Amino acid sequence: MTPPPNTTTPSTVFDTAYFTNPYATFARLRQAGSVHRVLTPDGLPIWLITGDAEVRAALLDARLALNKAHAHGGYAGFSLPPTLDANLLNRDGADHARLRRLAAVAFTPRRIDGIRDRLDEVVTELADRLAERGTGDLVADYAASIPLRTMGHLLGVPANDQARFAQWTRTMLAPDHPEQVSDAVAAIHRFLLDLIADRRAQPGHDLLSGWITARDEGDRLDENELVSLTFLILWAGIENVTHLISHGTLQLLRHPEQITRLRADPGLLPVAVEELLRYAHADMMAIRRFATEDLHIHGTRIPAGDTVMLALASANRDPARHHDPDRLDLDRNPNTHLSFGLGPHYCLGAALARQQLQLAFDTLLRRFPRLTLATDITALRWRPSFRSHSLLALPVTV
Repeated sequence: MTPPPNTTTPSTVFDTAYFTNPYATFARLRQAGSVHRVLTPDGLPIWLITGDAEVRAALLDARLALNKAHAHGGYAGFSLPPTLDANLLNRDGADHARLRRLAAVAFTPRRIDGIRDRLDEVVTELADRLAERGTGDLVADYAASIPLRTMGHLLGVPANDQARFAQWTRTMLAPDHPEQVSDAVAAIHRFLLDLIADRRAQPGHDLLSGWITARDEGDRLDENELVSLTFLILWAGIENVTHLISHGTLQLLRHPEQITRLRADPGLLPVAVEELLRYAHADMMAIRRFATEDLHIHGTRIPAGDTVMLALASANRDPARHHDPDRLDLDRNPNTHLSFGLGPHYCLGAALARQQLQLAFDTLLRRFPRLTLATDITALRWRPSFRSHSLLALPVTV
């Protein structure tokens, strides 16, 4: 493939067609090359990397930093206060490794195994409610509640506060009006400060209490790191699993022969979950990166300070890596998808996410043999975000 020219004139690719079917847009971009200068919907010029090989190399390239201090103008992000911004998604190198070690106590095999019974109870309760009504919104009534209550249990978030936090994060990511973003961020900030103060005064056996006293070779989380880490784990843990369950269910409903296979052979579910992660992950992009020096990707010069976005969803559909990538193949094995990232920033919660996904899909398939969409597929609404191809609602009949 011929490397694309090193153009400085960005193109517009995040149009109506992209929001309807981002995979078709990515396929067109890959045909033209692996590196593109494009405009985000808010007018920011970025470098978009679409090829699997180039995305993998970039995920491992220390010259592409997450720390916003390396951005040379243009990038604003959510303008988070320092107490929410000192998290793993804004750290690199030894600083990132130190914080990651302290955060990792959330996701040890022992801790994940220890919440299995609680997770079973939550999923069974939600399925019972769906069964009683006979219909519902699979996003709000099932997919969102599983990770919300799982992460709330892990971190000791009171049940009556969990839904409020989830609503603030949804507003932050997809506001009806731009001014709602700052209001949502402020509400999240106050909530987390109060939660940590309560847990510091009355420690429990939850993860947040453990983080308050967490040490690693004499080191510990400072106050900004503690608040930021709590924010990140709650936000990412809830958002990603919610949309994996809902979008994965939609894709299974679009491929009824695959549902039949899974019901006939439940042992196939772990492999099937990996394929749904590849095929239907909501995150279109990895977290933005910034070039710390002039570098070249596939023959294209990326100047220091420029913003680079890695299209994970495009890499996951690249025929150079995956045979017949636009086909949902529940037997695909091995399945070297990038949905949890790669390298030092590989998702800390991957094992917990897989546990929730397997249980969520297993319960749906066992409990609801007549599960169907309750609306025409063309009527489904998607979040207006170029980063996340996620359903706002998924009406179903059970």
